[in-house]
Amino acid sequence: MSTHAAASASMPAADFEQHRPRMFGIAYRMLGSAAEAEDTVQEAYLRWSAADRDAVRHPGAWLAKVVTHLCLNTLASARVRREEYVGPWLPEPVLTSGGALGPLESAEQRDSVSIALLLLLERLTPAERAVYVLREAFAYSHRDISALLDLTEANCRQIHRRATARIAARPPRRPRFAPDPAQWHGLVDGFLTAARGGDLARLEGLLASDVQYVSDGGGVVGSARRPVVGRSNVARFGIGVLEKYVTGVPVTSAEINGAPALLFGDRGVLLIDFEDGLVRNVLAVVNPEKLEFLRRQLSHSRGLSGPAW
Repeated sequence: MSTHAAASASMPAADFEQHRPRMFGIAYRMLGSAAEAEDTVQEAYLRWSAADRDAVRHPGAWLAKVVTHLCLNTLASARVRREEYVGPWLPEPVLTSGGALGPLESAEQRDSVSIALLLLLERLTPAERAVYVLREAFAYSHRDISALLDLTEANCRQIHRRATARIAARPPRRPRFAPDPAQWHGLVDGFLTAARGGDLARLEGLLASDVQYVSDGGGVVGSARRPVVGRSNVARFGIGVLEKYVTGVPVTSAEINGAPALLFGDRGVLLIDFEDGLVRNVLAVVNPEKLEFLRRQLSHSRGLSGPAW
């Protein structure tokens, strides 16, 4: 292949890579799965490589439309898979301190990738989810969204209002404020010390009365098939889980989906929400299939995890 031909062949790939982060960000927010988002982006690349470049006036818009429609197709069958999923379903955790999901400098940007919001998005129709993500996370105008989804602008506005209302009507279980890193570290240290030491009374004192523990093992590893609710139940369950599954496993912290989280080696991720100094929500992702993307991120991003316990 001549130098000119090789350069021409590399141009589509170079153009695509420029837009890859946004394409992955759209796909992940719409699907809640890093693995499916990667597959979607790869399929978009294949279509991009085969497209008539002269017919593509705005590569970013063209790719956003392809990715969005691929996600809509995936979501059409995802509901059935969710219904067949063993135990609670949680989104795949993603390490965000390296910019994998774009800039997360504001509270709104961090919220757009939070596990709590991604769970709420599961309650929307595919069209509602697409409009909401494009509008709220990427600030696309309703005119641009209408072009991406092949809908009228008025219809997109109506869908956005409906999606926003449905999310507002079902507020996620999350704290009214997020503790600063030092405060979070101190609260987690107390939680882990009590749980590891089997100090039931102390641990119960650190939990809110309506605390909830949700674990996603997908039927692949042992985990609670239903949410564990209540101070006493969560305390006993947490002590048992730590003793049985993670004794001797190194524990570090990292920014996962825009918030601090605990990493138990490569066995699982624990996200702990505090409210008024008490644990209100514990989400555990231990399905190894859902940790594969995070493992790859960590293997290439040493130094992005926090201190060990």
